Amino acid sequence: MQEVVPINTTNGTEQNTRMIGALGAEDSSVRLQAALAVGSKPDPGLLEPLVERCAVEPDFFVRDMLSWALTRLPPEITLPRIRRELDSERTQARSQALHTLSKIGDHSASAWITRDMLRDADDEVARTAWRVAVVLVPEDGKQDLADELVLQLGRGDRNVRLSLSRAFVDLGDVTEPALEKAAAGPDPEVAAHARATVLLLRDPETGFDAAVFEAKRLAALGPERAAAVASLAETAETPEC
Repeated sequence: MQEVVPINTTNGTEQNTRMIGALGAEDSSVRLQAALAVGSKPDPGLLEPLVERCAVEPDFFVRDMLSWALTRLPPEITLPRIRRELDSERTQARSQALHTLSKIGDHSASAWITRDMLRDADDEVARTAWRVAVVLVPEDGKQDLADELVLQLGRGDRNVRLSLSRAFVDLGDVTEPALEKAAAGPDPEVAAHARATVLLLRDPETGFDAAVFEAKRLAALGPERAAAVASLAETAETPEC
């Protein structure tokens, strides 16, 4: 059964009441149109219904439209309410609040992305936190963020690992020392993930699966033979004068 969030509409206008009802309609296309309508004519009175709907909306496209509608409201009222959602017990509420922060793009919210969020037990929340942290982190905080994200290497399935690797690539070259250190560690899964990420960092056009394969191949060769292979590759790529 479709969950409809109970909303207090005592002080709302008749139009807002209709919009709130449409946001909880059974048909996802109706909910999508309602979110679009709310965003097209921003009304601070609909802040709470939008945030509450984000926490339970099952359709990805509707959720994304809800976040867009929230970005249309003044950030001075939206951001404090979104911050409260970051502490919600509902995983979707936390994940969607993080997603909305990335859409708003206010860098002052960077401090709200805590270590606990980056380490969240729920993969979807953690993946979203990694992405948002990279978007909002100030330049002088990139190294600390890289050091924290390294602790998540080797986590989860392919999609989770790909998300983390993309976060490292988006952070840039500052991440390479931390990744190199992890690649030399004893855990084979962590080391392979770190090596693959370094390959992606150096050549973002490399596919993730290809990078993982190459990382495991180099690991199988051993450090000395891998270094020799890398040296030969660099020589082959150097143009003759």
